[in-house]
Amino acid sequence: MEECQSKLMLLGAETLLPSDAKLSLLMLQLKALTVDFHQWQARNPELISTNPEVLLELGKEELQKVKNDLEMVLSTVRSKNKQLEEDLRREQQWHEEQKQMLETLTKMEEEANTQAEHPFTKRELNELKNKILKLKTYKKELLSALGEFLDEHFPLPETGGNIKKKNSSAEPVVELITLQEILEMLINTIITTPHEPYVTINESFWPPYIELLLRYGMALRHPEDPNRMRLQAFHK
Repeated sequence: MEECQSKLMLLGAETLLPSDAKLSLLMLQLKALTVDFHQWQARNPELISTNPEVLLELGKEELQKVKNDLEMVLSTVRSKNKQLEEDLRREQQWHEEQKQMLETLTKMEEEANTQAEHPFTKRELNELKNKILKLKTYKKELLSALGEFLDEHFPLPETGGNIKKKNSSAEPVVELITLQEILEMLINTIITTPHEPYVTINESFWPPYIELLLRYGMALRHPEDPNRMRLQAFHK
């Protein structure tokens, strides 16, 4: 039908004057649409089945598919909402910590302004410098004593602080870090980023050290990621 319509359009374009060409094209289109209309009228819709039981089963299958799709969407939305709630809880915790920090800094600023109005005497400044120096010295002594204690009672394996990766004898050995280094890493993380205090456990962490920290409550694992841990918040 389309082929015949194209031939008629070309034939009409050759024989008709330009003024009648548009009317001729519209007439040809009308004829083509009329033929299509009669063809669609002559067709009968194909029924899947006239059996009510078959139609009922097909309807149940379609409803079950729709139900499964909706359940999948609901599960996705719930999972997303849970993640958003966890992110919101962290942000609120971080906001509260920043608020407390701001209040502390404001208080310190007020105290500094008050002290600026009443400057220290030379004697008071010397006493303050001596106290700071004593504190720094005491801090070094504590760290040194802690390092000696850990090196004596919790040394690295006798393999020189290196271990081989499992099932990978050709790969280089992994250098282990000391228990003191692990503790310093945990302390620095909880102080610098209190809203995200977790440290990722990698192959340089000797497993017995990790077990020791977790068993005696000095560190806690992440509730959702066992490969991350943080220091217990003793300072709160």
